[in-house]
Amino acid sequence: MPYAPADAHVRFALHPDHQHAVIATTTGPTADAARSHLHDHGFRSTGPTTMVLARIDHEEPHYTAQAAEQLRRYGFTTEIDPALQEEIDTEWTWANYSMPWCSRSEIREVGATAQRIQDDIAEGRLTIHLHADDGHTTVAVGSYATGVRRHVHLHGENHLRQISTSYDTKAEAMAEFHRLYSVAVRPGPAPLTDLEQTVRRLLAGTPPSTAEETSATAAEPPVPEPGEHEAFLAALFDEDRQWEKYRPFDETTIASHESLTVRVEFDHEARHRTDVAWTIAEYDGPVGDRLWHATITAGTPVPLIHTILQHLDAPPLTTAGHPDDVLHDAAWHPASHPARATWTAPDRSIVFESTPHAVADRWTLYGGEDLDRAAWIIRASAGVPHDLLAQLASTAADLLLSPARPSPRPLPAPVRRRPATVPAQRVRGR
Repeated sequence: MPYAPADAHVRFALHPDHQHAVIATTTGPTADAARSHLHDHGFRSTGPTTMVLARIDHEEPHYTAQAAEQLRRYGFTTEIDPALQEEIDTEWTWANYSMPWCSRSEIREVGATAQRIQDDIAEGRLTIHLHADDGHTTVAVGSYATGVRRHVHLHGENHLRQISTSYDTKAEAMAEFHRLYSVAVRPGPAPLTDLEQTVRRLLAGTPPSTAEETSATAAEPPVPEPGEHEAFLAALFDEDRQWEKYRPFDETTIASHESLTVRVEFDHEARHRTDVAWTIAEYDGPVGDRLWHATITAGTPVPLIHTILQHLDAPPLTTAGHPDDVLHDAAWHPASHPARATWTAPDRSIVFESTPHAVADRWTLYGGEDLDRAAWIIRASAGVPHDLLAQLASTAADLLLSPARPSPRPLPAPVRRRPATVPAQRVRGR
């Protein structure tokens, strides 16, 4: 039996200021009833007709689909924006997830538990007494307002926060916490993570300050329009005769450099922003071994692709510095981890990551808050020249300085590779 007649309309769309959050806009005589159901699914009111769903586990599309289905069963009319529908239909998982034995549904349940803890803290049901850094993540001790074993130890941050141990009394919980973490213990809750701050701001409906809006606008890297990669590929062949085009299949174009040492493959069917659209490889001679390779997703800004191909076509006369030097000069923030090192842009919109023990994905440049839900990704294997990485880092830093989308210039050739004597049709496979 429907709770209300179908005279209320709910439209769901991605939040313009946060990649994962969802805005629900309600209209119609029974909009209040629809808003009550949305509140039960985690949406919070931000205006007379708008509600926002913002979570720390990045599962907003999944829970939006559940909310929309329930509203339809209750007789409401729902509409889902195409971009949000694409997110709902896209299967993804966390990269480098700390519990690799978990299935997708189990990962989602871990995130749901972390979200419940986050909600309990934000809404005052769980009070945090102490926190500490255990060398890997944040730990804390807190007490629920009600419950049997309501004094708990917490472990982890954001989507990984879990209850590790429960105690009968507050004194017991705090004494054990002091014993475990000793001089690392600090009073009160830990500072909010960047994601927690963003979620709280979105749920409160607080718009960014004018300064924040100006900074975000100036720092936002350009996102390619549909077909922009196709246009860049066409310009590559029209304006630069050092590349020869092959299209063995309708969905794939292969470009071979006249030196026969560089091969580029473009997938015309790559649609989602994280689909691999470009695969680039360089070889030690026309029939030599592969030196390195890189993959580039469909959402990658064109200037970055242009930088890679320009370097391959016309290597600079002088050797560039290490990418770390470039990013240090651009005021990016470094961080060292046991298995990797990262450089993060000042506005946290782009990250350059190095995993020195990896072979396939030794270097990663990506846009977005984290690699798990990146807007675009460039991955390069071991063996990629450091001067190319430095130029790529420089281009990434430049993207943050200008809001305008730079148009790709024709690939110059002040330094030409020596043409091979081998017939051009000898194209290397990957």
